[in-house]
Amino acid sequence: MAAVKDAVLERAVDLAREVAVEIAEEPEHVGEYLGAVREAERLVSHRFACTARGYRGWAWTVTVARVPRGRTATVCEAELLPGEDAILARTWVPWSERLRPGDIGPGDVLPFRPDDPRLEPGFTPTGDPAVDEVAIDELALARVRVLSPQGRDEAAERWYRGSRGPTAPGAVASSAACMTCGFLVPLQGSLGTLFGVCANEWSPDDGKVVSLDHGCGAHSETDVDPAPTEWPAPDPLLDENAVEVVAVEPSRAGDASPADASTAEPGGDAPTAEGPATEVSAAEVPAADEPAPEPQAEEPVAEEPATELPVTELPVTEEPASEQAADGPPDDAERTPDGP
Repeated sequence: MAAVKDAVLERAVDLAREVAVEIAEEPEHVGEYLGAVREAERLVSHRFACTARGYRGWAWTVTVARVPRGRTATVCEAELLPGEDAILARTWVPWSERLRPGDIGPGDVLPFRPDDPRLEPGFTPTGDPAVDEVAIDELALARVRVLSPQGRDEAAERWYRGSRGPTAPGAVASSAACMTCGFLVPLQGSLGTLFGVCANEWSPDDGKVVSLDHGCGAHSETDVDPAPTEWPAPDPLLDENAVEVVAVEPSRAGDASPADASTAEPGGDAPTAEGPATEVSAAEVPAADEPAPEPQAEEPVAEEPATELPVTELPVTEEPASEQAADGPPDDAERTPDGP
């Protein structure tokens, strides 16, 4: 049933404004009059726009009423209420329900939830020492609550669908799965059939739970093929066109063979077929059949200066110089002259 029009209450606009100005922090926060709303019989609310910052769409609402047959309006309540286009805060949610993964920091403690569906009661001591000793010491059932099947299924689903499952970008691009990696440490229990812990310090998943069909580039059994490069090969390049002239000197003066003496350059000590034979003393020319003396390495012999002896001139023969050197010196060169 619609409220009956009440002229006494609808004319109480000034009274309602005075009350709105009184409850507002600043008088200018009470704006223009927005009208009256009939709440019930002999009950009317007057609304004024709120001009305070941050309260767009809100209105000061003052409700007035009167007694039956009364001619005086009285104030029932006054408050700031939001309108249809008002900016509202989010619905209040308890702290325990607002938490998200990663919100817990150092020193933060979660509230206790006795009805957590992810947990179920663990072993409860029976009072029998024989049963309790086996359960606590051997079976390690000393925890008050343990993971329930629901909690285990939720964890497996979260891990498998997360960033360390088979659908992660790194796992899709990898060449091998974690199940064949030597750095995988399998979990115990039913979760170990699908998950393990990565123990490779070079992997982005080091110390994290990964699925067996996950993968990364730090697999223990894979390697990257060498990529082609535009840099020159590290091996040295050999220039076969370059010639390096090295002068080799004989170790001793007597090592040169008589055949080498015939091929000596003109102007040397060896005689040539075109010119006269050089004067050679009998002491300086070794015999052809006489073996060369063996060098004594232990006691070096001091070289004595060769005595200069007069030598007679030898006639020029028709034999080449190379044959003379091979057959030995002529008989006249072996005789020692009697002259001074």
